[in-house]
Formats: sequence, C-alpha cells, structure tokens
Amino acid sequence: MKAVPPVDENLPDTSNVREWTYRDIARLPPAEQKEWKAACREELEALRRRKVFELVDRPKGRKVIKNRWVFDVKSDGRKKARLVAKGFSQVEGVDYDQIFSPVVRFETVRLLLALSALEDWYITGLDVRNAYLYGKLDEEIYMEQPEGFAAKGQEHKVLRLLRALYGLKQAGLAWWRTLNESMKELGFKRLVSDAGIFVFRNEDGGMVIVIVYVDDALFCGRNKALVNKMKAKFMEKWECRDLGEVKEFLRMRIQRKGRTIRIDQCAYLEKVLLRCGMQNAKPAPTPLPAGYHPEPNNKPVDPILRSRFQTVIGSLLYIMLGTRPDIAFAVTKLSQFAANPSQEHLTKALYICRYLLGTRSYSLVYDGASGLGLCACTDSDWGSDPFTRRSQTGYFLKLAGGIFSWQSRAQKTVAHSSTEAEYMAISDCSRQVVWIRNLMSEIGYELAPIPIAGDSQGSLFMSSNPVTESRSKHIDIRYHAIREYIENKQVEVFFVDGSDNPADLFTKNLGHVKFTKFRGQLGLEFYDSA
Repeated sequence: MKAVPPVDENLPDTSNVREWTYRDIARLPPAEQKEWKAACREELEALRRRKVFELVDRPKGRKVIKNRWVFDVKSDGRKKARLVAKGFSQVEGVDYDQIFSPVVRFETVRLLLALSALEDWYITGLDVRNAYLYGKLDEEIYMEQPEGFAAKGQEHKVLRLLRALYGLKQAGLAWWRTLNESMKELGFKRLVSDAGIFVFRNEDGGMVIVIVYVDDALFCGRNKALVNKMKAKFMEKWECRDLGEVKEFLRMRIQRKGRTIRIDQCAYLEKVLLRCGMQNAKPAPTPLPAGYHPEPNNKPVDPILRSRFQTVIGSLLYIMLGTRPDIAFAVTKLSQFAANPSQEHLTKALYICRYLLGTRSYSLVYDGASGLGLCACTDSDWGSDPFTRRSQTGYFLKLAGGIFSWQSRAQKTVAHSSTEAEYMAISDCSRQVVWIRNLMSEIGYELAPIPIAGDSQGSLFMSSNPVTESRSKHIDIRYHAIREYIENKQVEVFFVDGSDNPADLFTKNLGHVKFTKFRGQLGLEFYDSA
C-alpha cells in the first residue's frame, strides 16, 4: 500500500483559501507568507493611489466599522488579497441609505453571445481594477486600520473613507452611479430593459455593445476597429486589465471557433465536485431518479445538515443559472427545502452532483452558421406536487440553436385543470418573450412575432380567443396578458405534441431515454477541449 503523507494540522486549509483570515497567513511557510503579504501591500497601495481613505484621529461618539482581509487564487494563478469592510456593522440612516445596485442578467449575457455567433461579432473583455474604489461616498464613515498593516506609532488612529470600499453596503451602488455617468460621457446609452447593457452608435451606423457585471465588461460589435477604439476610451478613464478576446466571463469559460460559441463552467464544476467529495463517485444517468418526489422534513432543524445542504444546493444553483439548464428542475425542486432539509434531501442533492460528474464536459453551443432564430417552448405538469397540489411551470427560449433563457418553478396558485396550468405557463413564458423582444428592439432589431410552442390545445385556444367560460372565468387577470401580446403580433402560439415538447424536461423527473432526447434539443453538447 502507498503511504499517505502526513497532514500538518497547523497549516490552513488550502482547498478553501477564501475562508482564510490574516492569522492563517502567519501559519504558512515563510516563502508563501511573503507572497500573500506582497498581495496585501499591493492592495493597500492601490487604495492609497485612489485616495480611498485618510488617517485621522478616532472620532468621539461615532461607530468605527471593522474590516478583514479576503484572499483568493485567481484562475490564472495570481494571488489576490482584498481589504473588505465589515458592512454588517453599518447603521442604516447614519452610514448608508440606498444600497441597491443593478447588474446584467445571466440570460442577457447568453442572448448577446448567441447574437454574436449569428452576427459574427467581435468580442473582447476587460476588468476594472478595484472598481468599487472609484465610487464616491456621500456619508461620513470611519474604519479601523487593516490587520497587520497599522501605521507605526499611530495605531490609535482610524481611517476615514473618502471612496467606497468592498464590503460597504452602498459600495456597489456608488460604483454603478460613477460608471453610469462615465458611460454617458463616452456616448453610450443604457438600456431600459437591462441596466447592465450599454449601447454606442456612431454617425456611420456602427454599433458597440458593452455588457457590464460589476467590474467585468465585454465589448462586442461587428466593427473590430470601432470596438477596440471605444474599449481604449473606457480604459483611459479607469485602471483596467485588458483580457483581449474573451475567454471567460462570470466564471463561464467561453470558447469560440469561427461562428460557433461554446460556454461552460467546467472549472467551477470541478471545484464543486471536489468540495462535495464527489469527484470519484459513480455517475448517474439523470439529475434525479425518475418519478422522485421530495417530501417536507417535519423534524427539528439540524443546523449542521442545513449548512451542508445549503452549500451544495447553492453551488448547484449557480451552475444551473449559468450553463446547465438540464438540472433546472432538480435544483429548483430541492432548493424549496433549504430551510429544513432532511438527510434524504442532501443525498438527492449529491445525486445531482453524480449526474454532473458524468456530464462535466458538456457545454452550451450557439451555432451562428445555423441561422436559427428566436423561438420558445413551454409546458406544465398539473398538480405535480403531492403536498401543495401546485403545478410546475417550465419554459425556455432558444437562439442560434442554443438555449439562452429558461425557467422551472412551482406555480403560485393551484390550477383547477391541466388546461389552466398550461395557460398560466404559456402566459409566464410570453412575458419573458416580450421582455426579450423589447431588449432586442432597444439594440436595434425589430422582430416578427416570436413563436411559442405548447402541447395543450385548450391553453392555446384560450390564449388566442378572449372567451369567458365557467371553467376559466376565475383565472387571475395577469395571465390574460398573453391575449394582448398575440393581438399586437408580439408573439404567436403553436401546438407541439407532448412527446416532442422539450420543455417537459423542466417540469418533472424524466426517465433516461426521454431525458436524453430532450437534453439534446437544448443545445447542450459534449465537448472535449483537449
């Protein structure tokens, strides 16, 4: 047998660097300590250059917030240290007021990637270094000096923050306001449909679209020279790291070959499997066993079990929201029990990990050469929850042969019939389609009525005909909006046989054969990057 090397219990856990404190750095070998302390000094120097704070005497009668160091190892191997304020100690009305900060939606990012494949747009990326530090503060905020780097002889003094710092409750909003004003100065217009998208148009009809998620940005457009020109102007305003042609965004790996764009989260998935201890598990053929219905846990809450379950399901949720629509039903179904999970719930969450283990090399593919336009599919499973008797809604939207928006969730009210459940599902889908249509219109694309396919003749008839019958007169008025969308030629509905409706995958646990058939229609393909 091969000897197992001894584990030094005095060393911090290297598999979870983000949980380290500054004291953990002192437990590392001298060479590694030097590297991490250099990363800390680099962070402090960046703060000083931006004039984020000034050293002042401790004010009387004012609460001084604390801070901590947060460490990380980037995907390219760089060691990163960030000084983060402990915003939870801020007092509302004194230290902050508004805190909401808009970011681009995942589905918008995928939509624009699919559009880039169809239109053969050039895409390039950058990230703004220490973006939050550009946000100006209106409030008077004081903070302790950072651990390990207090000014010699002035340890009793504190820092008065002049600009936003990571961790402050209003930091995101302060940065976004500064960014928004800067984009206006550069000639960009922010979209109403998604506040994370900015569009620039010149007199020659050239267009540049910028996708912004906090400090990460993608510049895309048909004219490469114009895209690079506007990117250069942006980089003159902020200290940025030029990432060149896009390779990664929001932990999604982006691979491009001609007019085909593939996105996946393989690297993040590997970390999740390792953290869950599932890297050597037996792969499962589907996300959940066919016909499985989770049951509520009526026993008292187990804090340790709940923490473990929430860690696993939270990681799976991020993967599902990013690039894996095939686990949407399984993840959303189990996440309903996050407040008080049972051991059975945790076992089934790990079952999803087993499925992902066997399909970890799958990616979402947008094929620009296919010329395939925008379409949607919707379905519902009537009264599928045996405990609440609520139905399950599922729908998705496709462009360039790949799915870019999807939803799987329990309906908010009990449906009296399968037709009513299908009608509510197709109405929900139509609202998403109209939103996408509005977004495309703001970019400059005027679309024909967008087709929505459903497998219920009754719901399609109700959508197209404003009839009031005894069996449908109680339906909430909000669901009748689809009739107006059809009348205004924003959407149109079509029938598809239930056995051929891929949206069925978002409403229930399917058997292996049917699941595999529908998964292939989502644009998910095995891809060996090696």
